[in-house]
Amino acid sequence: MTKEQKIGHVSMLTASIMWGLMAPVSKAAMNSDAVSSLLVADVRIFGAAALFWILSIFSKGEKVTDRGDYVKFFFAGLFAILLNQGVYVTGVSMTSPVDASIITTTLPIVTMIFAAIFIKEPVTWRKAGGVLLGACGALLLVFGNRLMPGADASVPSGRSSSLTGDLLCFFAQCSYAVYLVIFRDLIRKYSPVTLMKWMFTFASAVMLPMSARSLAYTGWEAITFTEYAELAYVLVFGTFLCYLIVPVGQKYLRPTLVAMYNYVQPVVATIVAIIWGMDTFNMLKVLAVVLIFSGVFLVNRSKARHAEDNA
Repeated sequence: MTKEQKIGHVSMLTASIMWGLMAPVSKAAMNSDAVSSLLVADVRIFGAAALFWILSIFSKGEKVTDRGDYVKFFFAGLFAILLNQGVYVTGVSMTSPVDASIITTTLPIVTMIFAAIFIKEPVTWRKAGGVLLGACGALLLVFGNRLMPGADASVPSGRSSSLTGDLLCFFAQCSYAVYLVIFRDLIRKYSPVTLMKWMFTFASAVMLPMSARSLAYTGWEAITFTEYAELAYVLVFGTFLCYLIVPVGQKYLRPTLVAMYNYVQPVVATIVAIIWGMDTFNMLKVLAVVLIFSGVFLVNRSKARHAEDNA
């Protein structure tokens, strides 16, 4: 293993652990009446925009060469940030952190489907089989607890699975998949700092009219030190640093390996959520995890073989 590959592995592992902690940490913050899902989304979007602008001042300047790219930044920010982060946080506030983290593993499968639709990427039988397995796992996760009477009886009120919350988390993955497929040339064209600076800026511009009244009436004095610390984690570690170091892993590792690190998130979230007493892990969820992971594995194996065939 080369030095660059080691850096790539460390980068992806670090980002995956931080993202895995996102669901239970943000859920813990939103358990307070003083912290709403909208406030968490505001902290992520407005805070990250400010941090990326500050970082851009101290980093090597990069100019936007084509004015038309600003339009692309706007729509990229809409799908990757506003619809992804805002909807995901809302979903987490309504469902269990374990469900939310497991649903994030469907991203490679959803991306493959959209790639086939929008850019006509070929779909092999292995990919199709992976999609079917992953879809079965996702459906089992979303609807499973409703098939077993009393399945949520052992979970405290407000901490159980929610159909609406699960679907919102899945919609967030669909939104980010659209971003990865439609704006892949934009992602390759600019550095992470430039890309995220403008994407978060445009997302903030759209978010502000919806959040201004809520921010003005937020009872900041009612938020405890612990909740401020949880919000700080969501902003600095779960958003800003993750968006900085993931491109390092994408640079030095094969896409298949990068996708495999997505599996770390539900493991971290599940361990933390159960230790904190925020969730339980039943056999239906175990089966859902097996189906989803098997589906993603088949999709990734198909992609790897396709890449080798065209090398």
